[in-house]
Amino acid sequence: MHKRIFLLFAFLMFGLAGFVDARAPDVPELEAATRSQWLLARANPAQIVEIPVSQLPREARQTLAAIRSGGPFPYRKDGTVFGNREGLLPKKPRGYYTEYTVKTPGAKDRGARRIVAGGDPIRSGEYYYTADHYRSFFRVRD
Repeated sequence: MHKRIFLLFAFLMFGLAGFVDARAPDVPELEAATRSQWLLARANPAQIVEIPVSQLPREARQTLAAIRSGGPFPYRKDGTVFGNREGLLPKKPRGYYTEYTVKTPGAKDRGARRIVAGGDPIRSGEYYYTADHYRSFFRVRD
């Protein structure tokens, strides 16, 4: 009996930990209103919340400037096709979206932050930001 209770408790604690994770690596950089929007986006990833460029982390603004100027890009995978397998962005033909890495301070790899561009990355003005590796998105607005 005690073993069952322990297993149930362990499942609830560790199983829900990933589900209830309500923080992103860069949430402290965001203003309070944007943090609450981010939490809403995480709770309902199918609804894309808009965020002004000014509210993006500094590194995301730098990546966006590089995209708009056509590069150069520091990561080999920058500019590659984003397949939208998660289905959270509007449905478009394969090849419509491209992804770009947003540097994460202290990360030893590419980290979880990305900007995904729709259409022509330089001219379209269609950009999405994710701080949690495609689990939720903000639509970037000028």
